[in-house]
Amino acid sequence: SGTAAAFAAILSDGTVVTWGDPFLGGDSTAVQHQLRNVQKIRATHRAFAAILADGTVVTWGQPLYGGNSARVQDQLKNVQEIHSTAGAFAAILAGGSVVIWGHPELGGSYIAAQDQPRNVQQVCSTHFAFAATLADGSVVPWGHPGHGGDTTTVCDQLKDVQQL
Repeated sequence: SGTAAAFAAILSDGTVVTWGDPFLGGDSTAVQHQLRNVQKIRATHRAFAAILADGTVVTWGQPLYGGNSARVQDQLKNVQEIHSTAGAFAAILAGGSVVIWGHPELGGSYIAAQDQPRNVQQVCSTHFAFAATLADGSVVPWGHPGHGGDTTTVCDQLKDVQQL
């Protein structure tokens, strides 16, 4: 996986090696001791997120761009998948909820608490926004409105959505 200027590789023993720009995730020294049994790694342009075998997540890189998940760390349990924009992450949990963190204007925050998706089937992303399909066939977007984070003009058409 890679950011704008760094790479992260999962080795056969489940550990991780990083290289490249240290400010864009190329230096994982601070979390290296936590990077064990890594299953998947995802990246924004400036940070990485690793899913461990126990379903928890380890992050590093630029804090504002997803490299610091402290605000949501207690929610990052039973993580099944992580998706990313240029500056935010969205983790799908086993129960169908989504936990987000990162740059607020790049998908790292919801417009309102009631917009927090539940019964999520799928999450997709653009550079600056996310969209989730729910079990009832509806779509919930968030992130930059001009980059897909606003479905106002097509919301009446987004019914019985099978896949994004």
